[in-house]
Amino acid sequence: MNSEPTENPMNGDSINSRISFRDVVKTFPLKTATFTALDGISLDIADQEFVTVVGPSGCGKSTLMSMAAGLQEPDSGAVLVDGTPVSGPGPERGVIFQQYALFPWLTVRQNVEFGLKLASVPTAERRRRAAAAIALVGLDEFADALPKTLSGGMKQRCAIARAYAVDPQVLLMDEPFGALDALTRVQLQDQLLETWSQEKRTVLFITHDVDEAVYLASRVVVMAARPGRIHRVIDVDLPYPRTEEIRLSPEFRRIRNDVWTSVYHQDTPPRAA
Repeated sequence: MNSEPTENPMNGDSINSRISFRDVVKTFPLKTATFTALDGISLDIADQEFVTVVGPSGCGKSTLMSMAAGLQEPDSGAVLVDGTPVSGPGPERGVIFQQYALFPWLTVRQNVEFGLKLASVPTAERRRRAAAAIALVGLDEFADALPKTLSGGMKQRCAIARAYAVDPQVLLMDEPFGALDALTRVQLQDQLLETWSQEKRTVLFITHDVDEAVYLASRVVVMAARPGRIHRVIDVDLPYPRTEEIRLSPEFRRIRNDVWTSVYHQDTPPRAA
């Protein structure tokens, strides 16, 4: 494992970079001052890479994802997807939040079809793609159910299926499992990795849970707060598929402890690998 800080390319020359943050600065006005949420963020995420972001409260994790989603604009610097500056939401980026944001009057199938309908996808193709996405997350038997009849985990799977249905190249996930109980959370982590292994989309996953960050990712970005900046980037040299055996292994524990120290003891110099 590379436990030293990783240099992040800023010139856009990295091979197969899907998402790029280049010296991104974002501020918000307060009554008597200006709050700097992100200060000089530079990071490249490769095609098909699974990257998680962790950090203390107020470090700008969600702001980072919002700019990748096109929901906010940087004050300076640039956010690029496939080399093109992000200027707003786009179908190549699927966004999944902690809140499920499902339409309560629509069935699972209708919720999953919603984005396709907005995109004027023909009915037969819309139904085919929705059925494939629903099957991918294991909700076949609940395709005609309303959200109120689903558990929290099933609602989140429906939200993931809705994102998959529009066939995005990038998944942006902002603490999607944060409101779930521990067992459901672990189950959805495994299912997400299984789906990712089949689809190989690029994933940027925001979380406050260190174990989750290490279990899912090939790289963990640790952020520092006030102002928000990248503190370290830690490689997770654990094989896929990830299993319970890996989760309980000494190597997982070692990486987890390294990330934990980097998040909660940022005034301590990083230890040697």
